[in-house]
Amino acid sequence: MVEVMVVMVIIALVMGLVATSMSRSISGAEARAASRKLVASLRYTRAMAIIKKSEQVFQVNIEDRSYQAPGRDQINLPEGVDLTITTARSEITSEAVSGIRFFPDGGSTGGHIELTVNEREYRVNVAWLTGETSLERQEG
Repeated sequence: MVEVMVVMVIIALVMGLVATSMSRSISGAEARAASRKLVASLRYTRAMAIIKKSEQVFQVNIEDRSYQAPGRDQINLPEGVDLTITTARSEITSEAVSGIRFFPDGGSTGGHIELTVNEREYRVNVAWLTGETSLERQEG
């Protein structure tokens, strides 16, 4: 009888570890998907600046944990995903709202946006000269 109890306890511990591991990987998958959508929205904003031959601003609201490309709906990040932005001082419109401006030649004011969930961090870089957007996972 004692052996059966020990086996049951071991099974319960293993199941608890598996559940914890799966919940972390789901959060990681959500953060990865959110960062890819963010990159796509930034690239869309750059393309609109080039096509329309006018400046376009991609806005980020760190308080609401959301962002918005021009002419598109606001995107809210999943629960548990934190957001920070580093951009040109001229693009900070309030304590919560900042932006990255794209110019008709494809350039931008540059900066980077970081998405963090648990211990994972995804950094989206926007080059100021070319407006090129790239995604990298930060080790942490």
